[in-house]
Amino acid sequence: MQLYNKLSAQQRAIILDEAGHERLTLSFYKYAHIGNPKLFRDHLFLLWDNFEVLGRIYVAHEGINAQLSLPAVNFEKFKSHLDSISFLEDIRLNIAIEQNLKSFLKLTIKVRDKIVADGLDDNKFDVTKKGNHVDAKKFNQLIDDKNTICIDMRNHYESEIGHFQNAITPDVDTFRESLPIIEESLSEYKEDKNLLMYCTGGIRCEKASAYFKYKGFKHVYQLEGGIIEYARQIKNEELQNKFIGKNFVFDQRRGERISEKIISKCHQCGAPCDFHTNCVNEACHLLFIQCESCKEKMSQCCSDACKEITNLPLEKQKAYRKGIHNSNKIFKKGRSKVLKFKQ
Repeated sequence: MQLYNKLSAQQRAIILDEAGHERLTLSFYKYAHIGNPKLFRDHLFLLWDNFEVLGRIYVAHEGINAQLSLPAVNFEKFKSHLDSISFLEDIRLNIAIEQNLKSFLKLTIKVRDKIVADGLDDNKFDVTKKGNHVDAKKFNQLIDDKNTICIDMRNHYESEIGHFQNAITPDVDTFRESLPIIEESLSEYKEDKNLLMYCTGGIRCEKASAYFKYKGFKHVYQLEGGIIEYARQIKNEELQNKFIGKNFVFDQRRGERISEKIISKCHQCGAPCDFHTNCVNEACHLLFIQCESCKEKMSQCCSDACKEITNLPLEKQKAYRKGIHNSNKIFKKGRSKVLKFKQ
């Protein structure tokens, strides 16, 4: 049985180009009890590899979190397979607005302790007692209400390129960091204010809404389907768009444009820009915003030091990849002293 990728990302990219098939990028999640995540993981890999699925999927005892792409011609077979799994039947699929043939280049299905790293002890509160789900129309009404506090549950590098009007955007690196910060800063509003939350596809709000209700917030709401579904609904229903900028996504596209306004800057020169890239120095891979001019000037590197490393022979480059010191740059996405115009 093949339960792992045999092709490199580069090899897969060539195959996708040659195949020329339209692919759909989509995501979904579900909190559910999975008795044997490892067995479930292997089952999914065997079937989804056959469907030519590529993506990043996390499976845990608490459920599944999936971001993937597949040939459009295989969509119905894929959906039928999901419907054959009791807890995934009729699950909402967040289909991307902007499609890309190479949004994913490998099929990676990993067993994790949790499908989202939240740092919470789930035994202390009931994760099923969630906030009220709202659609785009209701979300717009709530965000216009003076009694509403709108919270972005994403990280700093996501909200930097796009967020809802008047939303609070915590300056955090991880989801788990945001929970105690929000609770403490909004503690005086637990009884009377509407707490309105949103994230990319809804999964972070699913857990956060239950957590905040447990912490005593009385009026908790979450955007169902997240920004991805919101963008679809405002287009289909011709609603006012209250999201400004791009929605950061966790695949090769890095973002989907929701409005034409660019609210962020190139981290190297300060020019208007909202395109994320990874430093091509394999010993760095820092995620940052880079305009086309700086991309050419800096050879897609975040600094002169990284640029110098990429010009070294391959063996010397490999030497720089050893050790744990490099991981700090990768984890602290968008945070580095070399980025002069990081907000």
